[in-house]
Amino acid sequence: MKLKRLLFLILFLLIPSHVNAEELILKSFGHSQFLIKGNDKSILINPFKAVGCASQFRESLNIEKDLILASSRLADEGYNPNNDLMFFEPGTYEYDNLIFNGISVPHDRLNGRRYGNATVWTWNQSNFKIVHMGGAAGDITFEDQIIINRPDILFISIGGGIKSYSGKEALNIVEILNPKIIVPVHFLNTKKNIDDCDFSNEDKFLENMSQYKVKYIGKELKLNSKKYIDKIVYIFKN
Repeated sequence: MKLKRLLFLILFLLIPSHVNAEELILKSFGHSQFLIKGNDKSILINPFKAVGCASQFRESLNIEKDLILASSRLADEGYNPNNDLMFFEPGTYEYDNLIFNGISVPHDRLNGRRYGNATVWTWNQSNFKIVHMGGAAGDITFEDQIIINRPDILFISIGGGIKSYSGKEALNIVEILNPKIIVPVHFLNTKKNIDDCDFSNEDKFLENMSQYKVKYIGKELKLNSKKYIDKIVYIFKN
């Protein structure tokens, strides 16, 4: 595992600068599912089946993409009925000049005994260092902190419950990693009661985020690596 992580760091540094275009587009489908477009690549994150907390959103199938990154094979974050190319296990992967590194973090507060481990993904796309912690609910090691520290964009679960960080726990992760942009995921996005869902809304996370500006947006966000403003929390409202 240490050799794989060393290889990731070497490959990450050797990626030629000319492949790093500046514009990045984030499109939200709800829950923790996003389509991330940049460098002429489209990466689909955590496609879901509309069950449990994900039932507050509509399934989006047949999305044009190059590959899928999933936190796990659970139905609400690793739904892949068409058997498309999907990375979900920890490790280092290369796809057409993009390097993806996955580290293992408990998916629940029982050290993974109920839901196993989730894969936290980090990669560089369009000059943005991206970290996706949509499936994480456990502590991260010091070694892992070195790999995912200071991302430009951090996707992080905030809704609480058995397999998601609470607002306070997510805040602790933010303080450790010091991201420039935060995109909360896995939280209650509606005032309706959702069966089999133990998420809360975003309020408990945002009440302690005084050092960040909060901006509510629609389903899509365009960023430019030379022009964006940092210290912002973007709340996507699907």
